[in-house]
Amino acid sequence: MHTRVLGNSGLEVSALGLGCMGLTHAYGQPVARADGIALIRAAHERGVTFFDTAEVYGPYTNEDLLGEALAPIRDQVVIATKFGFRDADGSKGVDSRPENIRAVAEASLKRLRTDRIDLLYQHRVDPEVPMEDVAGTVRELIAEGKVKHFGLSEAGVDSIRRAHAVQPVAALQSEYSLWWREPEQEILPLLEELGIGFVPFSPLGRGFLTGAMDATTHFDASDFRSKLPRFSEENRRANAHLIEVIGTLAERKHISHAQIALAWLLARKPWIVPIPGTTKLHRLEENLGATDVQLDSADMAVIQQALDAITVVGARYPQQMQAVTGR
Repeated sequence: MHTRVLGNSGLEVSALGLGCMGLTHAYGQPVARADGIALIRAAHERGVTFFDTAEVYGPYTNEDLLGEALAPIRDQVVIATKFGFRDADGSKGVDSRPENIRAVAEASLKRLRTDRIDLLYQHRVDPEVPMEDVAGTVRELIAEGKVKHFGLSEAGVDSIRRAHAVQPVAALQSEYSLWWREPEQEILPLLEELGIGFVPFSPLGRGFLTGAMDATTHFDASDFRSKLPRFSEENRRANAHLIEVIGTLAERKHISHAQIALAWLLARKPWIVPIPGTTKLHRLEENLGATDVQLDSADMAVIQQALDAITVVGARYPQQMQAVTGR
């Protein structure tokens, strides 16, 4: 497995991480605990050193699962988790008061069975708490040895600058993929300027970019994609041309849709580290195969030309979810 460094932080991780949310949260029924542990350990055996979780996933169960899975190999991996929702419940709104940050960090350390969090993200910007107070609290946790690096998730330009001025931000985590390219407008140039790494979540468009679903795919009510405008039957049908473009290039290079989507992200910047999630070993292996795919300038030009000709239809979040993204 190739490795990458997140910006100027010195934090070295595998070129692809593992987003662990879907093992216990948001995509239907949680996997059996033993199966989740086996998948996490299989990822490490195949070179993955970067694992992403949050207290809100479950809530709590995702951190606990990851902590058990990684306990025997703790010193060989980088664990990222997040604070920032009230009572670990996304529906209750945000809470980045310093006392809550500290309480969440202590609880996360216990569930993760570790003495330090390698990368602690603010999950969503809290408009009621000055960013300087958030960054200052994490800076204190770093001084105490409980946290190694500070990150932000879904933060906007102003929030990133203000946080970075107090405590250097190692990484920003936000959605970025072939069908959600908004970060290219302001976020990527800012991260390059400040030397901050970028960790795209949903790099496979929550499964859409794999070509494994179409307009007729049904989502169970427990699958949060059923609530996302972009995943309506009408919008999936309207966005099908993007899958055709990816499929044409994938067929020519004898690789999968997913590998094209991940290789495109890896080719964008050397400080980008996607964190695709999966519950299946064969999908894990397929995703990791993307690190060996080389997209040359001609391939990237073909993709860019196709993207420029496509208008992706449908909002990525309902209005209430978009309101807490910090942008």
